[in-house]
Amino acid sequence: MTLAARRRLREALSPLLFVTALLLAWEIASRVLGISKFVAPKPSEILPIFAQRGAEILPHAAQTLATTLAGFAVGVALGFALGVALGASRRFYAMVFPTLIGVNSIPKVAIVPLLVLWAGIGTVPAVVTSAVIVIFPIAVVVSASIATMDAELADVLRSLGASRLLALAKVGVPQSMPAFFGALKVAITLSFIGSILAESVAANRGLGFMMNRAASDFDVELVYSGLLTLAAMGIALYLASLALERRVVGWADRRG
Repeated sequence: MTLAARRRLREALSPLLFVTALLLAWEIASRVLGISKFVAPKPSEILPIFAQRGAEILPHAAQTLATTLAGFAVGVALGFALGVALGASRRFYAMVFPTLIGVNSIPKVAIVPLLVLWAGIGTVPAVVTSAVIVIFPIAVVVSASIATMDAELADVLRSLGASRLLALAKVGVPQSMPAFFGALKVAITLSFIGSILAESVAANRGLGFMMNRAASDFDVELVYSGLLTLAAMGIALYLASLALERRVVGWADRRG
């Protein structure tokens, strides 16, 4: 096996080994300290739930994943477009950004009841909440990157007759890609928070609804299985965004 292959294998296995170590430490600590399962069940009590009640968990997980992906896609698209506009125009930034700050300061849990009034209980509040919570970090990061685009390259393009819009497309947007993908990885976790929040309040399907109902029934193992399912889905989406980042802006990775 070549050195590069061993390095890739080590990088692939290290997260799995770390998670295994965490679960082992959790199991040992629970047994040694005698922690009740109603406080924190042991991994050996949680993991069998996936086999025993997988048919119950899977539909809720699929619903949460679908609403999260939909909200994430909408939020990223709107956030990116808004970020480009904010970064490209100081006047637009000065006019809109204070309002954006104000809207983002509103607790998202306060928005969900309004969404229920407008759209009813179900998928729509979860998608909208997930999208709303994603827009702000994407817009802020992209606007900052666009606003600080390489002035020399932009001047060269303009001296060759390029319009301001063309300079933005050829210099500003490509330059913002590394920062955009950094914000994307943060937005993934936020989008799950939005979906779970809405499902806990205004849904009859999804992991948020399932965990809320399980908690009211003192079904702690099912609650923790929902949390682990969410963690697994979040990691999967993070890895997908990382793979996309390496394909699109691998030139910007200086970690070697």
